[in-house]
Amino acid sequence: MKLSTKLKGAVATAALVCSAQAAAAGGHLEEITVAYFLEWPMPFQYSKVQGTYEEAMGVKINWVSFDTGTAMSAAMASGDVQIAVSQGVPPFVVATSAGQDLQVLDVAVSYADNDNCVVAEALEIDASSAGELAGKKVGVPIGTAAHYGFLKQMEHFGVDIGTMEIVDMAPPEGAAAFAQGNLDMVCGWGGSLRRMLEHGNVLLTGAEKTELGILVFDVTSAPTDFIAEESELVSKFLAVTAEANEMWNSGANTAEMLPVIAKDAGMDEEATAQTMATFVFPSVEDQLSAGWLGGNAQEFMKGVAGVFVNAGSIPSARDSYEGAVNAGPLADASNM
Repeated sequence: MKLSTKLKGAVATAALVCSAQAAAAGGHLEEITVAYFLEWPMPFQYSKVQGTYEEAMGVKINWVSFDTGTAMSAAMASGDVQIAVSQGVPPFVVATSAGQDLQVLDVAVSYADNDNCVVAEALEIDASSAGELAGKKVGVPIGTAAHYGFLKQMEHFGVDIGTMEIVDMAPPEGAAAFAQGNLDMVCGWGGSLRRMLEHGNVLLTGAEKTELGILVFDVTSAPTDFIAEESELVSKFLAVTAEANEMWNSGANTAEMLPVIAKDAGMDEEATAQTMATFVFPSVEDQLSAGWLGGNAQEFMKGVAGVFVNAGSIPSARDSYEGAVNAGPLADASNM
């Protein structure tokens, strides 16, 4: 199976529906829908449970969980979702490269150690013998950060992905198939990655991936029209998120926040603490700097698109991803 097959289908779908992308226009919205991931614990979930977003924004929020960032893109394209929290950069790049009009609003989380590929322990393959992965069966959530990491790792080790049987699988499905011995390698994140690691090993650590330029971070994203029409509402959403991140980063509120976040994420407290220990939640000041939304993120997106184009996963990239980032609402949020 060619790696590009299902991703090209997703790109075609996005291109067809992006013109239908819409949010309620005119007047004050009564409710919005926000996408997020289960088993992906983040500080915003404390504010989510406490009702802080609704209080600050004056709208009802329907929180809907998703398995992949590509599904988030599709939901925003259809108008079913107005804001996506912690969408991976690769699925965002796939959608915007296909013509879907989305914009990055903030850096939700950086997590080099919490997104990876795992090789079945029975194969006894590590970084020194990665070439033996040729011809193996791999479960990969196509068009996601894990997919991008997979492509870059195989490129680094000189493994021809054309020889591999690549199956498009969301991380929970991949973890289950891996546990049953139906896959030689599997890629994912969060709780699914922890389950994968019970049956195998990684080829590269988070630090080693970062050294190779394999950055791993998620963003908060939304349709461009929605941001333009509801900029104040969006800024209020980002302000609540930033406050929750500050609370968590201070270390003074862990005892209060951890059990709430764990329950909302569908995890136990120990697993939540271990997962969040591998996460970095940049301050608003850092996010607005050149290292993130001030330029580097846009360049990174261009690089991600280039990897997908070279792999035949998407037909083309945008000339620039400058317009795919809108730091204005975050800047406004810092003054709220």
